Amino acid sequence: MSEELENILFQLTQPDNAAIQKATAQLKQAFKDPAIIPGLCAVMTGSQNPQIRQSAAVMLRMRVKKHWKKISPDHRESLKAVVLQAFRQETEHVVRHSLSQLSAVMVKHETPDRWPALLTLLNESTKSNNPQDRQVGLLLLSKVVDSNPEAFKPHYKQLLQLFGNVLQDVTNPTASFYCILTLTAITAYTGTEEMNLMRSLIPRLIIALKHLIQADQNQAAEAMEVFDELLESEVSILVPHIAEVVCFCLEVSSDVALSDSLRVKALSCIALVIRLKSKAVLKQNLLAPILQVVFPIMSATPPPGEEDPEDEENSDGNNDSESPKHFATQVIDTMALHMPPEKLFKQLMPLTQACLASENPYERKGGLLCLAVLAEGCADHIRTKMLSSVLQTVCRSLSDSNQVVRSAGLFALGQFSEHLQPEVSKYHTELMPLLLGYMSSLNEAKIGHVTKAFYALENFLENLDDDIESYLPTLMETMLSALHNTDNLKLKELAVSAIGAIANAAKEMLVPYFPPIIESLKGFLTDIQEEMRPLQTQALDTLSVLARTIGKDVFSPLAAECVQLGLNLTDAVDDPDLRRCTYSLFSAVSTVSPESLSPHLTGITTLMLMSLKSTEGVTAHVEEDKQFVLLDDEDDDEEEDSVLEEDGENEVENVSGFSVENAYIDEKEDACDALGEIAFSTGAAFQPFLESSFEQVYELRDFPHEDVRKAAYGAMGQFCRAQHKVWQENPTEANHKALHNLLEVVLPCFLEVVKQEHERQVVMGVLEAMNAIIKSCQGEALHTPGRLAEISHAIRDVLKKKTVCQDGGGDEADDDEQQAEYDAMLQEFAGEGIPILASAVPAESFYTHLNDLLPFIMNKAKPSCTVADRSFSVGTLAETLHSLVSVAGGRAVAGRLSNRLLPVLVAGVKDSDAEVRNNSVYGLGVLAQAAGPIVSTDYPMMLSLFSNLLSKESDRRVIDNLCAALCRMIMSHTEGVPLEQVLPALLDRLPLQEDMEENKTIYSCLAFLYSHNPALIITHMKPILSAVTHVLGSKDIDADTQNTLVVLLRDIGQRYPQEFESAVMSLPVERRTKISAAAVAQS
Repeated sequence: MSEELENILFQLTQPDNAAIQKATAQLKQAFKDPAIIPGLCAVMTGSQNPQIRQSAAVMLRMRVKKHWKKISPDHRESLKAVVLQAFRQETEHVVRHSLSQLSAVMVKHETPDRWPALLTLLNESTKSNNPQDRQVGLLLLSKVVDSNPEAFKPHYKQLLQLFGNVLQDVTNPTASFYCILTLTAITAYTGTEEMNLMRSLIPRLIIALKHLIQADQNQAAEAMEVFDELLESEVSILVPHIAEVVCFCLEVSSDVALSDSLRVKALSCIALVIRLKSKAVLKQNLLAPILQVVFPIMSATPPPGEEDPEDEENSDGNNDSESPKHFATQVIDTMALHMPPEKLFKQLMPLTQACLASENPYERKGGLLCLAVLAEGCADHIRTKMLSSVLQTVCRSLSDSNQVVRSAGLFALGQFSEHLQPEVSKYHTELMPLLLGYMSSLNEAKIGHVTKAFYALENFLENLDDDIESYLPTLMETMLSALHNTDNLKLKELAVSAIGAIANAAKEMLVPYFPPIIESLKGFLTDIQEEMRPLQTQALDTLSVLARTIGKDVFSPLAAECVQLGLNLTDAVDDPDLRRCTYSLFSAVSTVSPESLSPHLTGITTLMLMSLKSTEGVTAHVEEDKQFVLLDDEDDDEEEDSVLEEDGENEVENVSGFSVENAYIDEKEDACDALGEIAFSTGAAFQPFLESSFEQVYELRDFPHEDVRKAAYGAMGQFCRAQHKVWQENPTEANHKALHNLLEVVLPCFLEVVKQEHERQVVMGVLEAMNAIIKSCQGEALHTPGRLAEISHAIRDVLKKKTVCQDGGGDEADDDEQQAEYDAMLQEFAGEGIPILASAVPAESFYTHLNDLLPFIMNKAKPSCTVADRSFSVGTLAETLHSLVSVAGGRAVAGRLSNRLLPVLVAGVKDSDAEVRNNSVYGLGVLAQAAGPIVSTDYPMMLSLFSNLLSKESDRRVIDNLCAALCRMIMSHTEGVPLEQVLPALLDRLPLQEDMEENKTIYSCLAFLYSHNPALIITHMKPILSAVTHVLGSKDIDADTQNTLVVLLRDIGQRYPQEFESAVMSLPVERRTKISAAAVAQS
């Protein structure tokens, strides 16, 4: 048979399609003969043609991989012997490579202890005095260990000793390469007993990599994965050698003679060290050396005649290029997200300022890029300490003589607008004219540059709110003109996107422009030509924004049509981006008009669940010889089922990794978000789909991409809230049981994620989802014995930085008061859970946990803490006291806490930052409200403090909260407040100007005083009516407060007509009619 097989394999290598097809058919036939294994073995060892020997090895590998259990024991044993014999005698590298891959597949089935001859061969060859034999042995070792690392665990110590010797031999870099691949494969499986041995290898590993770089840069880039593996799974091995690893990576990064891929690998390794071990980087003084290397890369001038990818004319702004420059910027971005801003900026700003002042445009661009990527991670630091100066820098760059610099300035402005809110929007009078200037020359400008101008404009507009009004006519004229007059689809897409941003700010102000916008969007959505795809995706996105912002009355009549448009598109076009945006549209429509969605829920949920299940866009990296894939289906049909059952667990064999296309990740993420929101909005109508949706979303909790995990947890939270709403509307036993079944799965899952998840963003998402569940479900969520304690402990662990994503249990001493802003943000999400828990259970049940948590919150109020921390601390204390106002036993607990909390809040009232003062004033007010007469002895001190503050405070929000705090004190313990002095001072500060929510407190207090002491109110009738006319009938008060005021006015008008009339007549004419109308309306 071997001759016949050799002939068939020879035919397969010929450049003749007919011969290949004939040989393929013959080979399929031959595979049905049980003698195929010995036949191929004979060819593999006996053929004179290396290509045929290699083909035979590949055929055997495919046979073994799919049908090992069907191969007879005799054939298995002879195969084990023949493979090793072939390996010993083979001289060609490509054949050896295929033989080692065949051995690797066999090791999956025949573990090393059942194949002693393999261990013997490995032992002999890797220790051979002949360098060539050693290299070949290490090739085999790398393949077999990589295929089944755990099976070699008993041999790890021996292997590590071998690696120590191999890495020292710098004359054989290829041997080192195979050795490092093997080390990478076993890293995740090593235990404590191997740690010291592995640690001792690091210096040798670095030297070996330096020699490998000289020999083969591609192999070196692959071998450097070992650092990623060590950092991700056994970081403690690297900690003592962090400085050496970083210095080596800096050396590689800065060497412009090396390949881009190698330099990128080194830079991404530095970023990973910063992400996982930022404290060690700071402690070992590595920040300065990293910056000294990264800055020149980031601001390098491209080779003559070339441009950076993002500056090329056809650039659409989404350039995640694999260039050293891009990754150098990523290193700064990672620093911003993982280091305390105070420490980072001290060393970073001198370098940035030098770049910005440079004559070289690419250095100016580098400085702007640096500022841009700092905005997300160091937002608070920039907002509170340097916003004006960095905005001036960016404004100057927008009129730079060089377009490369102007583009970078637009990118920086877009980043600032996204991350430095709300302060950045206050500069609209300076920034909007610059941006509108860019818009006026749309048709002449290069589209790449226009894209960046739109990016900056959109991000800036989105948060303008009412301030957009004066710019609206110019903006809409520009955008509608772009929709109607240009043939450029990219420009239309940008204009459609900008309309979405305008809608977010303008809301109902956009109504006059709604008809032409909708006409254009409908036109785009019914055209199914391929080139329309990006424009359609954007049109769906903008339609979703309009659904949420334009107002229910305006959008509802279109809701059903929009749902149909979305369904038609997903039917006609198979595109993940389009599906994703359709899901967002369905989700938005569900919030405005759930009834339009309900009839289509079967189709919509089926579509979304298919997106969640789909493995489309997931690519397995299989080391397969592509020319033989056509033989993969050589099974007889009737055997198929049994084969699948038997070998089902080996589905993912030989896969060296997975990658998922971004569009499919986004589709899964948006499908989760949409399912959660639709479930909540449609309530009972969603019930038939809740279980299947939950099961599918729950499956994604271990998905490799963190954005999908985060979205899945968010949806799980929404499903709990949806079920709670259904139970409240229809309180049957079945609905109640369904709610508890969900909570019993979701909350333990969330608590585990908080402890064990590596990604901070995911943990923040879970804490947010858990807070939302408890806020909605209240005591129902805490029904299970011990649940309240578990959640309190999870919050405590985050506040103590003991979770995995906080590098918990690390070996560096923690400098408590300086941390990255994102780490502080994570603690804020945890802290927000405290007042939510306090409002969900009787105060006594939570008291011991609250006592346990308060020190961690109060600790952040110290003057040495950041403004964000101080604000968070007093804000959390205030909200917790506010929660105690309305729960059973709250007054007693608030009274018990008052002595501890008063000093913190009083100090906060004297803080230099307005937000801290504001939160502290609010806190004192709710303390008085919660504790009542228990704190009456503290009233004189509090009133004196407020009186002092009132005389010098200039921040309107603080003044508004001060008025509300005085009102809370009055309603809580009237006798403790000298009303003759306090009331006129209070009325003097009305109407409120910033914190309109407190109107409820103010006017409830005036109504309360009127019912207890009408004479006092009548004495101050004029200022009261003057204040009331500012809010009556406006959106500054809610319906209840409006009602309270109308009843109050009517009663005063009836009981004290003369005083009332006199006060009304003292008002300006237009405000008189407001009062009269209100008084008459109810009489």
